[in-house]
Amino acid sequence: MTINPTYLAQRTRSSVNWGDAKKRVIRSYRDWLRASPEIQTMYSLNLPVSVIRTKIRQEFEKHRYVNQLNVVDVLLFQSHAEFQETLNFWKQLSHVMKYFRPEEDPGARLPPNFISGFLEGRN
Repeated sequence: MTINPTYLAQRTRSSVNWGDAKKRVIRSYRDWLRASPEIQTMYSLNLPVSVIRTKIRQEFEKHRYVNQLNVVDVLLFQSHAEFQETLNFWKQLSHVMKYFRPEEDPGARLPPNFISGFLEGRN
């Protein structure tokens, strides 16, 4: 496997207006969705593609109501950097699986105090 650091490289740019930002967000979202089967096979994930796509949707939904254009541009840059690192296989399995930890779910049960969490073996 040849390493090509310029694979998927893009120049950083700012959105001209909200319409441009929306197009860029949708393009980034679609790129992630289209790449999810490839991500599953590259990292040998024991998760169905539908679970990966659901997690991608959740990550995009976290920032749905951002109302500053420059913040959207930074989030797009970070999204593309993650996308490039993931598809260039610059991540390890643990980096990809961190998105699927039970602690990341908003409905995850938190221990009532430090000692009970420590005794459960939570970090």
